[in-house]
Amino acid sequence: MQKFSTWISAMRLRTLPLSISGIILASCLAHYNGLFEWPIFVLAILTTLSFQILSNLANDYGDGVKGTDNDDRIGPERAIQSGKITPDELLHAIKINVLICIALAFTLIFQAFGSQNFLLTLVFFVLGISSIVAAIRYTVGGRAYGYRGLGDIFVFLFFGLVSVIGCYVLYAKTIDHVVFLPAFSIGLLSTGVLNLNNMRDRISDGKSKKTTLAVKLGANKAKQYHFFLIISAIITSALFGILYYTAPLNLIYMVAYIPLIFHLKKVQKNVDPKLLDPELKKLALTTVLLAVLMGLGHIM
Repeated sequence: MQKFSTWISAMRLRTLPLSISGIILASCLAHYNGLFEWPIFVLAILTTLSFQILSNLANDYGDGVKGTDNDDRIGPERAIQSGKITPDELLHAIKINVLICIALAFTLIFQAFGSQNFLLTLVFFVLGISSIVAAIRYTVGGRAYGYRGLGDIFVFLFFGLVSVIGCYVLYAKTIDHVVFLPAFSIGLLSTGVLNLNNMRDRISDGKSKKTTLAVKLGANKAKQYHFFLIISAIITSALFGILYYTAPLNLIYMVAYIPLIFHLKKVQKNVDPKLLDPELKKLALTTVLLAVLMGLGHIM
């Protein structure tokens, strides 16, 4: 039972809602345009969850074997760090998870496009493989991009553009301008979550030679960058509300601006990285809230 609990912890369940926020938003926009299909929605959710769990396991493995997860780290104890799961056990789990990701992605692509859209099938097959590689290469390997300050770019692309725009295309079989601003908003907020995580771990990451963008920027500039991400997300989401306004309920997602503003005030005043962990959870949940309300506001 204790081993099972350790595996659940390694999957980092608290990160899963954020990973599917873009899927929910894109699906609501597809519903608004009369394109929604339940099989695609369910498969998209399952595929995204499998990718996120793969990323979490791979991150634990990469940071664990490199020694980045150590006693200096502020966040929750990781599986290899705790000694409850060996690197070989985790690597075996990663291989199984890769097979699950491939099976789900293939099923999703076939459900969405069948045999009538060969070009889109090919594009999404490449995106699926790229997502698997990106999930693993964040911390695994000698040239892991998370150790070279590139994690922010990949989070923006995969949590924002690929998640929202890609999911919408699964329904519509084409790109629609309506999804661009929401994709940017969710991508910016998701990048903010990563940046806050890296701000929390900046000192221990620096000691372990994990050169995240927060390590490169330093404490003050990392805060300025964080403000840029959150404020830009507020602006792009507000523009979406203005440009695509049809009813007052469309703007219900703007209630999420309140916790975002309070969040920025706390980050601005913060001088202790340990106190950023609660803000990390709040920002992730606020991102999910904004995405869900932005979508529901157009279909209720």
